[in-house]
Amino acid sequence: MEQNQFKRKTAFWNSIIILLSAIGLIACIIVLFPQTRHKILDIASQILNKESSTYQAWIDTLLSYAMGGICFILFFDYCTLTKSGKALVNNIKQEIKDCLSGIEFKLFTKPVLLMFGVYLLGILTIIRSNVLYMDDIGRATGGWRAWITWSRYIPDFLSIFIHGDANLTEISPLPQLLAILILSLSSVLLVYVLFKKITVIPLLASIPLGLSPYFLECLSYKFDAPYMAISIIACIIPFLFVEYKRAFIFTSIVSLLIMCMNYQAASGIYIMIAVILCFQDWNSKKKPIREILVFLGISFFAFCLSMIMYKLFFVRSYTVDTSTTAMFSLSKLIPGVLSNIKNYILLINSDFGLIWKIIIVIIFIFFIIKSIYKSSHRKLISFIVSSLVLFITLIASYGAYYLLESPQFFPRGLYGFGVFLAIICVFISDYKKSSIVASLALCWCFLVFAFSYGNALADQDRYANFRLELLLHDLSILYPERNIEDMSFQMKNSIGYTPVVKNIAKHNPIIKRLVTLRVEEDDLYSHGYFLGYFNWGMLDSSRDFSYGKNYVDYNKCDLPVVLDSYYHTIKSDGDRVLIILKN
Repeated sequence: MEQNQFKRKTAFWNSIIILLSAIGLIACIIVLFPQTRHKILDIASQILNKESSTYQAWIDTLLSYAMGGICFILFFDYCTLTKSGKALVNNIKQEIKDCLSGIEFKLFTKPVLLMFGVYLLGILTIIRSNVLYMDDIGRATGGWRAWITWSRYIPDFLSIFIHGDANLTEISPLPQLLAILILSLSSVLLVYVLFKKITVIPLLASIPLGLSPYFLECLSYKFDAPYMAISIIACIIPFLFVEYKRAFIFTSIVSLLIMCMNYQAASGIYIMIAVILCFQDWNSKKKPIREILVFLGISFFAFCLSMIMYKLFFVRSYTVDTSTTAMFSLSKLIPGVLSNIKNYILLINSDFGLIWKIIIVIIFIFFIIKSIYKSSHRKLISFIVSSLVLFITLIASYGAYYLLESPQFFPRGLYGFGVFLAIICVFISDYKKSSIVASLALCWCFLVFAFSYGNALADQDRYANFRLELLLHDLSILYPERNIEDMSFQMKNSIGYTPVVKNIAKHNPIIKRLVTLRVEEDDLYSHGYFLGYFNWGMLDSSRDFSYGKNYVDYNKCDLPVVLDSYYHTIKSDGDRVLIILKN
């Protein structure tokens, strides 16, 4: 009797799945036709009363979504309606359950609290500075999310729950506290994955993971910080399942897609950990070479499949400033990648001060020495392989960005290098006292720099506000009753850096790439700060700053000088205003 009821229940749910799948497939197939996508564009334009060109990028993306929807429906039906699919799902579930049951998560509590305290200490000055960092200005004043524009779907969704509303409001330091909580767990998991145990010294050695100068920019964002942190932990989680092939492949693909939908700059972290784990097994001869190569191949397969899926089904094409989603063609792939590698290494070299570079070189030397000392192979072979592994992981730290024609080289796009340093520091933290001192010395340098950086943010913000107050005062005197919507503004030059920032830059040049000037020409964030945050006018870059196709350089218009002061010169004909900042 019970068996018959079970069969009827199963048949009922199978029918529901088949019906919904059929509807979904029909909808996706219809969207594949260009005429349908254009019709959707026209309907959306009529409903929202906007030009169709505004939604063109979204409509072009519908093709990828439709193809992805078809693949997902077919795979879902395979897993739920076929015996082999159900068996695969059950095997993966069982492997994940077996793996998780073998981990004592209670032992993670104190290490996570320890690292939370360390990371909280590191960002105290950033929190105290209370600076709206770049995109934060628009999100705080306009409440917009718009992560989905950059194919970052998860932040667009999660932010609704974190902020309690689809319209974002400024709730710092909550997002930054969430970010360091995620980073704390990431540090603990990284140490556990590499050593299968958790001790204090390796934990502290992992500080570059969250407090490298590059990730400090991520922690400066009051709205984006937790999602950037999620991208790191997503790359570490799959390696909890390395002993279970199916579970590892499944969690790798899912986690890497999650990473891409948060922040793609973390894409190299997965590769680095896979290479280091294979090297550890090879160096100690814990596993045969064939098994190591199989694991490396599986990791490479999961990574490539995830990147292909993300590119085909989720990426929304865009070109902004110097960044673009366009990839090299096959004929330009090798020289293009080599050029990006060169630019990446040169940029890191120019960002870091001499003391940092000396410590990093010492850490690299200890990595090779430990590898040789612990190796079960001949010393020469171990030296060659360990040097090669060091080079490969260094290059891999930039991840999939190498494939882009114009990848972003902003500090926030390079935090994979910080994770690379964390991996190497953790690796040598159980060797000799001298290697421990070297790894902790680098961590101490980054911690101290974090304090300097937060204070520099506050100092530059103070100076920028001072300059803007003077400027807005002069503008309000010149145009006390003028309708701001009938005027357009351009800025020339910048206010320059404060003496505090210049002093830090003497030995740590990266500070000038981290601290934004806040008031400078041709910078949308500066204009947004000037117009939106100080309530001077509407935040409309196409009108207020004459950007776009109809751009006219007011500096060539011979506008009359209406005010000249120590800090700025204002030229205007009543409708057009040129503000020339003096540094």
